[in-house]
Amino acid sequence: MKPFRFSTRSKRNLEGLHPDLIAVAHRALELSPLDFVVTEGLRSVTRQKQLFAAGASKTMNSRHLTGHALDVAALVAGQVRWDWPLYAQISAAFKQAALERGVALIWGGDWASLKDGPHFELDRRAYP
Repeated sequence: MKPFRFSTRSKRNLEGLHPDLIAVAHRALELSPLDFVVTEGLRSVTRQKQLFAAGASKTMNSRHLTGHALDVAALVAGQVRWDWPLYAQISAAFKQAALERGVALIWGGDWASLKDGPHFELDRRAYP
């Protein structure tokens, strides 16, 4: 199987993120059984306000604003898919990559409410 590689878009969306999160994302792509793209990384306040107003984000205190979060989309046969089980597989790769690198990472799919499968962020306790 050919290893997955980040697209130009994904590389651009990794720009400005914390180096530990970038390293975890690269390793996760190596470990993942599924291809994925990075759809969102560092966000401007303007972009966050737009997402908040549209209901796509529930906070103006997003980790995206500080470069401590990213969102991904699963790719199956070159098409973006939002099926929940795909994100559980991708999260396993992110969690393994974080463990290997000693990075405190949180997956939005593990949140008690408002589960967010595409979202990964550095833990505020380790990365204030």
